[in-house]
Amino acid sequence: MAERRSWSLGSALRGMFTRERIDEQTWEDLEDALITADFGPDITDEILDHLRSEVARLGTDDPRDLKRMLRETIEDRLAKFDPTLKLSARPAVTLVVGVNGVGKTTTIGKFARFLRNFNRTVVVGAADTFRAAAVEQLDTWAMRADVRIVRPQHFGQDPASVAYQTVETAMRDGIEMVVIDTAGRLQTKAGLMDELTKIHRVIEKLTPVAEVLLVLDATTGQNGVMQAEAFIEHAGVTGLVITKLDGSAKGGFVLAVQERTGLPIKLIGTGEGINDLTGFTPHVFAEQLLADA
Repeated sequence: MAERRSWSLGSALRGMFTRERIDEQTWEDLEDALITADFGPDITDEILDHLRSEVARLGTDDPRDLKRMLRETIEDRLAKFDPTLKLSARPAVTLVVGVNGVGKTTTIGKFARFLRNFNRTVVVGAADTFRAAAVEQLDTWAMRADVRIVRPQHFGQDPASVAYQTVETAMRDGIEMVVIDTAGRLQTKAGLMDELTKIHRVIEKLTPVAEVLLVLDATTGQNGVMQAEAFIEHAGVTGLVITKLDGSAKGGFVLAVQERTGLPIKLIGTGEGINDLTGFTPHVFAEQLLADA
């Protein structure tokens, strides 16, 4: 797990919990660290108020107690959301959505490999048909992940028809998992959402959509959430994938984005390698945030 510590909150807290006692400087340093880690001012205030109350209730001034309470508080808040991927259907169809530039197509390749690591058969659909680069990039990742790909038959093919053909392929050949790339930008937000709605509707003529995963870039923080609000509002999103957590020191964004959107984080990307996408486990993540403290 050591390679993930570069984005842990713990490095900002190093030394705080080995002091002799909890004092006002401790609280100021903790506030600064939480804000820097992108928890946001509201959640930071709530966490600090809760911790002050717990410290007073227990009558402790031991910083080690404060560290344990902080970890438990973060874990409890993260665990309010269910991170389980709902992929029991056969085929289980996942739509992947998000604005261009967040690592969506790369994430699909990593997700396909993630599923292959659980011995699932996978086909990916290149339904971002108006960006030739997206199709070529997905083709490369499909080869790396050792999964099949359904490509557009011609430039600008209707994305919904590519999605439909991908699901048809899975049903015909007994493939368990379908992962479909979608456009991140069209000329208007309304046009983009209409396109996603059409893809969803066409797929469901064959089988229900199991998951709609929204990809967010941790390094863009709250701005990234604002950019993605149209997807959250209109695309039927069931869960979040957070990318680029490696080296970002933005671990607090993970908690903040769940609470702001009301959506669970289901996957996190922690590096550039094809295996650098993992399922999200609240207690493991909370421990890693404080690993260097």
